[in-house]
Formats: sequence, structure tokens, C-alpha cells
Amino acid sequence: MIDQKLTIGNLSFDAPFFLAPLAGISDKSMRSLCAEHGASLTFTEMVSAKGLWYGDRKSRKLLETVPGERTGFQLFGREPEILAHAVKELNDEDNVVFDLNCGCPVPKVVKNGEGSALLKEPDVLYDVISAMVREAKKPVTVKIRMGFARGENTAVETAKAAQAAGASAVTVHGRTREQYYEGKANWDVIAEVKKALDIPVIGNGDVMSGADAMRMMEQTGCDGVMIARGALGNPWIFEECRHLWEEKGIWESPGRSERVDMLMRHFEMICADKGEDIAVREIRKHIGWYVKGLKGAAAIRRATNRVTDREELIGLLKEFRQER
Repeated sequence: MIDQKLTIGNLSFDAPFFLAPLAGISDKSMRSLCAEHGASLTFTEMVSAKGLWYGDRKSRKLLETVPGERTGFQLFGREPEILAHAVKELNDEDNVVFDLNCGCPVPKVVKNGEGSALLKEPDVLYDVISAMVREAKKPVTVKIRMGFARGENTAVETAKAAQAAGASAVTVHGRTREQYYEGKANWDVIAEVKKALDIPVIGNGDVMSGADAMRMMEQTGCDGVMIARGALGNPWIFEECRHLWEEKGIWESPGRSERVDMLMRHFEMICADKGEDIAVREIRKHIGWYVKGLKGAAAIRRATNRVTDREELIGLLKEFRQER
């Protein structure tokens, strides 16, 4: 299925599979594991441009990168001058792309006219992207949804505004803001945007396996696939995508021991990055994803939710690894 390499601006990618920006999830540890397993581009959690404007240290922390990995910074906001300032301030960082979030459905973001609220204001969206492009030394991309209100489809209009403003690629999630993550993603919308644009279009929504990624590319003609929930507890999904994309035959999923070993490694990486106290709390959500479908999954989730100590947590996971 390999055609030509995906190119975004001056960047060329050896495989068209990206890790989506995921609030509270796509930190350095998650991005590193996904990149190691085949994600050719990973995105940070979305970061407030206004937070950067006011020098918020937590916002800058979210933008820490790992040397050698290709990372995109996802920013959100609505004031052109503030987004332009953020891009100018970050131009010399190790990221390779700036991405504007026009898809976040969370009320506290939307009520400020940010995230998916920009889908209702293509003129504002155009001005924001134009301001970012003027200051950026790197490609500017945009992530959108198919529309704001349930049943609405404004994706082509929004994507055309982004292209006209100078965006180098558009990612399309086939749901509206009001759907959040309910129902089935509409891949036909991705195909419509692909036909309407000259820049690359990345598909997003309901890609839970390599087979899903192949189907999306075949059905929509999209240039690449951005994976979100499908990567939770499963960094191997990018390996699987590459395996099928390169037509290497049947993919063998990781077994129990490999999944638990990766979970423990993920935990240790968070410990090194954020400290043990934070890591013990943060790994709990990942445990549920890594062990899903395994015998004893419910029991290990309950047990680890009560743990506050690193050594005890590792001990429980090692015992779980040995269960049959």
C-alpha cells in the first residue's frame, strides 16, 4: 500500500501514522513509547497560547520534548496576536510542527470561543492561522471536527479557510463538537475534505487497529492517519499500522507478559519525568488500558487503585504478569 512519502511543508515522513494530542495523556513518556513503536509524528497535549503569553510554567512543562523525536506542539486560543506571540516564542524549540486546535469539545474551552468554537467562526480561524503562519519557521497545521452542532457538516468550509490562511495540512475528526466521542466517526467527511484541498489531509476517528487505519486510507484517500484512543495502552498500534501498510502479512498482537512489561516501563518513565508520587497516580488510568481483556484485569485495577507506593505497585504488576 506504500505510495509516495507524506510531506507536510518541508517535512517528509517515512510512514503516515501520527499520535494525536491527548489531554492528560500524550506527555513525554507516552510520546516516546509511541515514537519508538512507529509513530512518525507525535503531538503534545494541547497548550494554552494565553498561558504562554502570561508565562505559565505548567504550560511550558507540557512542551518539553525528547531529543531525536519528531513532535508537534498543539496550541489553542482565538486571539491572532497571542497565537503569533506563542509561535514566535517557540520557534527555536525542538518541535517540528505547530498545530492549532479547532476540535476540543470541552465546555471550559468552548465557552471562551476556543477549540471547536472556532468551527463557528471561519473568519476568526483564518486570522489566527494567518498570524501563526507569518511568525512560524515551521509548518502550521490545523485539527478540526466535521462541525459544531450535531448533524452539522462544515468541514470543507473550515478546511478551505485553513488552507487559504497558509496551513500545511489539516486533520479531520469525523464527529461534531456536540457528539464529543459518541456514535461512529463519519469517514465520508474526511474524503470530502481530501477532494476539496490541495494540502495533505490526515484522517482521525475510530482507528482502533492497524486494519482500521488501512480501511480509513482506502475509503477516504487521506494522506495519513492520526490515532488517539486506539493508542491507549497500545503503543504497538503504530507498529501494526506500518506492518500492514508495508504489506508484511498477518500482525501478531503482544501477549500478556509483553503488555505488562510495557506497562511497567511506562510507569518507570513517568517516575523519572514527574516523580514517584505523581507517577503512582497517573499510571492508574494507563493500567486499565494496558490490561483490558486480560484475565484478572478488574482485580489488578482495584488493587493498584489503592496503592500509593512505587515498589508495591511494581510488585503487584509482576504478580499479575505471572498469572495464567
